[in-house]
Amino acid sequence: MKKYIAAFFAIASVSVLFTSCFLKKDDMKISKRPVRLRLSEVHAKGYPTSLADEEFARLVEERTNGRVIIEVRTGGSISSIETDSIKALQSGDLAFTRVSAAPVATFVPKLNAIMLPYLYKSSEHMWNVLNGRIGQEMLDDIEKSDSGLIGLCYYDGGSRNFYLTKEVHSVADFAGLRIRVQNNPMMIDMCRYLGAEGVVGIGADTVYNKIVDGVIDGAENNWPTYQSMGDYKVANYYILDQHTRIPEILIASKAAMQRVSSEDLRIIKQVARETCAFEIKRWKEKEQASEKIVRAHGNTIVELTQAQYEEFQNAMAPLYEEYGSAYMSTINAIKSTN
Repeated sequence: MKKYIAAFFAIASVSVLFTSCFLKKDDMKISKRPVRLRLSEVHAKGYPTSLADEEFARLVEERTNGRVIIEVRTGGSISSIETDSIKALQSGDLAFTRVSAAPVATFVPKLNAIMLPYLYKSSEHMWNVLNGRIGQEMLDDIEKSDSGLIGLCYYDGGSRNFYLTKEVHSVADFAGLRIRVQNNPMMIDMCRYLGAEGVVGIGADTVYNKIVDGVIDGAENNWPTYQSMGDYKVANYYILDQHTRIPEILIASKAAMQRVSSEDLRIIKQVARETCAFEIKRWKEKEQASEKIVRAHGNTIVELTQAQYEEFQNAMAPLYEEYGSAYMSTINAIKSTN
């Protein structure tokens, strides 16, 4: 009898222990907290890229069933300088940021091939390139590099144009001008070949004050940035030369992505690609609205003649030789893309 009682208690103990293990495992699943990640955006809330960032965050949370929650911080609240955001990605202090392709080219020089001045015939031409083999290869190269970054997708940044405190119509008119540009050697040299000085280290949110203080004579950017930052109020001349169409890139931190599962990383990459069309639509709407505001303000919009455009284009010949010679096959492929 004692043997049966002992056996009963032994079995009961094992059963309790076995059940306890499953309860603990279930408890762990129930109490497991979502991975929370931050995304830095220098543009204000409501800007096309900011809206795309928020749509990206919404879809990621939805598709991962709440396992990954992305906190979007707009208006440069984390950092107003894109290169600083990239450094934060590399250290893993930040998970995502939306930046221009220009500073990313510092780590992946091949990206310069899609940013050369006067390269694209139109916006449609650029998107045919970015949505094709060339664009995907560039994103793959970012992830393969030792930059610690993952290229997720491209967003539209429109065409970049010079805006200045004086009117210019020729290369000679640029002489002596100090122009804020992105922190990229090619952008600095673009100004140099026009006879101007490219100035870096100035955040997009401080361009207005730097112009007012006389530190710079202007900058170069798209219609929405020119308008939304208020720069159009102090730099009254917008030179519609469309010198570059530099795409925006949504990038992730390799270090931070170690916190999510491989399946959730796959979802993040897929969702990012889906937000591209969303951002392009919002961009076109914003671009048209910004242009309307600037023109209503009475700013002088300088539209180049074909001869003036070709003069600017010809001035870039040394730049193509310096930055494009190693990527001529890519450049030629871009030019041959319809």
